[in-house]
Amino acid sequence: MSALSLALRDSSTMLRRNLLHVRRYPSLTLNVLLTPVVLLLLFVYIFGDVMSAGIGGGGADRSEYVDYLVPGILLMTIGGTLVGTAVSVSMDMTEGIIARFRTMAIHRGSVLVGHVVSSVLQSVASVVLVGAVAVAIGFRSTDATAVEWLAAFGLLSLVALALTWIAVGVGMISPNPEAAGNNAVPLIILPFLSSAFVPIEAMPGWFRPVAEYQPFTPAIETLRGLLLGSEIGGNGWLSITWCLGLALFGYFWSASLFHRSPG
Repeated sequence: MSALSLALRDSSTMLRRNLLHVRRYPSLTLNVLLTPVVLLLLFVYIFGDVMSAGIGGGGADRSEYVDYLVPGILLMTIGGTLVGTAVSVSMDMTEGIIARFRTMAIHRGSVLVGHVVSSVLQSVASVVLVGAVAVAIGFRSTDATAVEWLAAFGLLSLVALALTWIAVGVGMISPNPEAAGNNAVPLIILPFLSSAFVPIEAMPGWFRPVAEYQPFTPAIETLRGLLLGSEIGGNGWLSITWCLGLALFGYFWSASLFHRSPG
């Protein structure tokens, strides 16, 4: 059996292991799903009229705000999944299982690959479920073509992959699972500081650079362009650049920590 075949076999085994862990801890999965759904319902039905009037500059239109809000909520859904990833990696690193894996004849990188693929699959599944709730309460993308839907799905998957590698690194540098959960909180907070809820133009001038020059805003604006027909401009290439840069940084960071750790 070739080295590639061994790596694929061991990675699939680690993937099954992580998916089994997800099934054994359903409360964590429910929290990941419920948080973005609650935020979606809260901002649509409690703040929707006020927020839509502020954005449009005219009368309140909750249905218009649903369309504006959903791309940001989908990105927040991915961010919420990453906390569980960081905690899971930290548990492996601190409870001795990595040391046991290193005594076995398995591909070393398969441990990280299993965590990453499992997290990306959970993120994609969560996005689909939250998206279904969004459609149920009025989100519509009537002008988007099949190609644009596929591009939006591909962008969400790429964001999930990039941020998952960052979450893996966060989990590895954390001394315990509780610290890992706290250290991963910025991945949830950043979407709040983006154009997810209000346009950048509506923010104070001193704060606009924070919202504009971060990875979530161009991804959100690209999703809006693909699904709602708004202007994408340079946001598409900028979001891809952010994703590739974060993925490469997270991969090399995590791999360096993993090989350096005595486990």
